[in-house]
Amino acid sequence: MTPRELVHHAAAQGVQVLALTDHDDVAGIPEAREAARLIGMTLIAGTEISVTWRNRTLHILGLRIDPAHPALQQGLARLRASRATRAQNIAGELTKAGIADSLEGAYKHAPEGIISRTHFARFLIEQGHAKDMKSVFKRYLVKGKPGYVPHIWATLDEAVSWILGAGGLPVIAHPGRYDLGSTLLDALLAEFKQLGGVGVEVVSGSHHIDNYEQFTRLAEKFGLRASRGSDYHGPGHSYRDMGKLPDLPSRCQPVWQDWEEVLALAA
Repeated sequence: MTPRELVHHAAAQGVQVLALTDHDDVAGIPEAREAARLIGMTLIAGTEISVTWRNRTLHILGLRIDPAHPALQQGLARLRASRATRAQNIAGELTKAGIADSLEGAYKHAPEGIISRTHFARFLIEQGHAKDMKSVFKRYLVKGKPGYVPHIWATLDEAVSWILGAGGLPVIAHPGRYDLGSTLLDALLAEFKQLGGVGVEVVSGSHHIDNYEQFTRLAEKFGLRASRGSDYHGPGHSYRDMGKLPDLPSRCQPVWQDWEEVLALAA
């Protein structure tokens, strides 16, 4: 969806405050901000930064950022360039597996040119290699499968420093998806907090209901605020629609609890 379409879809679902957090990019924010202004919605400028931590890929949200901040812009540009290199390598692996023209096919699903595994997944589904997102990732795009390519993203320190430098709030996105185990998860949250991280996504479209209590406890343990997000990627490509998530557990300190934009809505 275009940024404008996304804003209008969110409004139709009853969303009043929307954070646009595209992967490794901020280019959609001006269009989304203008669309939100015209319909009276509050638009929070954000991004979702790809991070390599202990040989695992994580996503760190930056909320309330200045999207024009030079260090953030430079860091995101580096990550976008590395996405193009990874895409070529993924296509090479798929060719070895007998699937031709996957690079061109994936880019057809990435009109803005920012390529991800999701675009390869859409191509593979379109070509009949799998029936849906869950099965296509499991069959082709995760470790040990034909289209998997290891990749080094930003460090956790870099991502947090870019966000803080841009005046934003670093938040760990959908931690329940990382399959870290309790020891590694504690290590991640402790390091993130020490670097200046402020929040963790407790309620996410890709979390199970058991994760809500798990990450509420961990937020309390590490002194982190709680966030809530649909992880919406468009019709047919998302875990949950926007506006359809439950509230944060009552014990949570919301990451937005002192934002002027949100306080104004409650006044």
